[in-house]
Amino acid sequence: MRKIRVIALAAALLASTGAHAQSAGDFVANLGWFHLSPQDSSKPLTVNALGTSVTESGTGASVDDSDTFGITGTYFITDHIATTAVFGIPPKFHLSGTGSLAELGQLGSAYEWSPTLLLKYYFNDAQSHFRPYLGAGGSYVWYSGVKLSQAVSSGSYLYSSTYGTALEGTTTAKLSSSFAPVINAGFAYNIDKHWSVDASLSYMWLSTRATLTTHTAEAGTVTSTTKLKLNPIISFVSIGYRF
Repeated sequence: MRKIRVIALAAALLASTGAHAQSAGDFVANLGWFHLSPQDSSKPLTVNALGTSVTESGTGASVDDSDTFGITGTYFITDHIATTAVFGIPPKFHLSGTGSLAELGQLGSAYEWSPTLLLKYYFNDAQSHFRPYLGAGGSYVWYSGVKLSQAVSSGSYLYSSTYGTALEGTTTAKLSSSFAPVINAGFAYNIDKHWSVDASLSYMWLSTRATLTTHTAEAGTVTSTTKLKLNPIISFVSIGYRF
């Protein structure tokens, strides 16, 4: 009987310390680092001036990688299904010219805001150390702090052999907002009942329309537009705490 009691006590202790992972009703907060790697492409620049619209073939732009600090909050609806809200300090992206715009170098920069909501499915049971997951959701994306280089803000990029400097002037830019679908895959490794580490990869279908508005003395208002596809691959490594 004494041996049975000892075995039962040991089993109870193991059960009490074995609940490493997340279960229904738990909330997990994660702090970590995002790396965003755009798989970018762009349409040629279309210039609207003097009642005509001209597509400048050979023009393009590319977007550099960016890093930022992020936070996520995950609520477990069941032992396997959870919702995750994703926030972070907006990353700063730099835009550089390609093709015939390459000689201009950096065209400008902007901060991207993209709060995201994901629905995830966690594999393995709620007592497992290792829990891979798959997720999908969406993000609403907008931009702030748009800053143009001298070549763009002065409108000098609009110089042409036909119009000379007639289309040049003070230029401002606007990037359109949009909803973007997101898919996500990763894993959580639970160190103990409170602490865990997490690593994930996400893909976001993201595009924006850039509109440049130039005010000129000779040609009135000139608008130049292009569509940028960013489609970033986003990696996130973090430390989590379960409440």
